[in-house]
Amino acid sequence: MSDMNQDPSAPTARRPLSSRNAGWAKSLASRLVAAEVTPNQISRASIGFAALGTFLFALAPLGPGILEWLLLLLAAGAIQARLICNLLDGMVAIEGGQAERDGPFWNEAPDRVADLLLLGGAGIAAGNPALGFLTAVLAVTTAYIRELGRAEGLPPDYSGPMAKPHRMAALTIGTVVAAFSPFGTTAEGVLSLTLWIIVAGTAATIARRSLRLIAALQAR
Repeated sequence: MSDMNQDPSAPTARRPLSSRNAGWAKSLASRLVAAEVTPNQISRASIGFAALGTFLFALAPLGPGILEWLLLLLAAGAIQARLICNLLDGMVAIEGGQAERDGPFWNEAPDRVADLLLLGGAGIAAGNPALGFLTAVLAVTTAYIRELGRAEGLPPDYSGPMAKPHRMAALTIGTVVAAFSPFGTTAEGVLSLTLWIIVAGTAATIARRSLRLIAALQAR
């Protein structure tokens, strides 16, 4: 989920992010507020960066050598740009006092689209679209379980081991490593391994969140 783009009276519902306290983030958020950029616009921009990342992933197998290297590095940059949008939309909404009535929708829906696009795109670059689709479905499922708990009146569960920041960090690192394809491996092989690592970690996250949710419901 993006940083909280909704009710400023509910800070405990926000994903804990140390980057929120970084000077560059505070400065950029202040500039966006001054420029009257809304949290919802930032949330929508995250979809644009995710779509760009998917496009770059899809092109990577078509350009071996220096072109593939460049496309993968740009894709890694698009992943990080998506995460920066996720950070800034909440900072503009909460710290900047610009929360919008429909913020909860734009806070959540673009994240799911971005997960589908980026993980699906990585699957295309890995030569295994089905693996990318599987990874994306599992990612969306983690969010579903978290929001199910919230709908039952429980605090949102952002536990890992492969919550969204961890997934995107793993995908970014895997993409950068794939660009250089070390030790005689191929970019496709590195990306496939990265996606399998995310699959395993995300499946563990689903199991953990499910057990925590069941325990919390039973304890009522």
